[in-house]
Amino acid sequence: MSAPQLHVATYNIHKGFSQFNRRMMVHELRERLRHLGPDIVFLQEVQGLHLRHADKHHNWPSSPQHEFLAEDFWQSAYGSNMVYDHGHHGNAILSRFPIIEAHNQDVTHMHFERRGMLHCRITLPDGQLAHCVCVHLSLFGYSRRRQIEALADYLDELANHHEPLIIAGDFNDWRNHAGDPLARRLGLTEVFSTGAGVPVRSFPATMPMFRLDRIYVRGFEVHQTLVHFGPPWSAISDHAALSAHLSLHGR
Repeated sequence: MSAPQLHVATYNIHKGFSQFNRRMMVHELRERLRHLGPDIVFLQEVQGLHLRHADKHHNWPSSPQHEFLAEDFWQSAYGSNMVYDHGHHGNAILSRFPIIEAHNQDVTHMHFERRGMLHCRITLPDGQLAHCVCVHLSLFGYSRRRQIEALADYLDELANHHEPLIIAGDFNDWRNHAGDPLARRLGLTEVFSTGAGVPVRSFPATMPMFRLDRIYVRGFEVHQTLVHFGPPWSAISDHAALSAHLSLHGR
């Protein structure tokens, strides 16, 4: 078996606040992510701007959260999905490796629930191009199905099926309906499902009960998977973080 070459993680960061918005935790979040040290991080509910929080919290970062978290450690890309009069939030990807292109694709199905998928082309250390997509899907099953089909249509058009692909994020898919269409349309497997056959529980972070967060891959071998829940993770967000150690097939 070849040695792992890539460490990836996904995390719904709850806009930088603890469960029930009790405490602003963006500084602790940055420290925890750097301690984990993944090569590529898929983040959801990233606050690009929030004027009210900036006025209320003296230590609110002066830069957008994705830039604050990535500073001097990762490159970053951000896609704004939900926009309101005092700010916006969306998805972000942080990468140790060059992000050569980033595109945020609108996959909104219902106007009151804005959703997008952030697609980055990233050059891995051996020069291989990898497609990385960060998603946060609808709370409603019919909308999720529409969004998964839109995701598959988009990648079918842009990505060669022989190119490595990672799709990660908060799928809100507690009934596990996303895996079959993603496997059929894009050749993806979920990293935690290779043994037990079902995705891992990731919500709430204190004691996970629901299978909401996922990491899907194509063109990679999975070497190790971890769920980061309980202290100190559960003090940072209401979701657990997921991580996986991967290597490219044949490398």
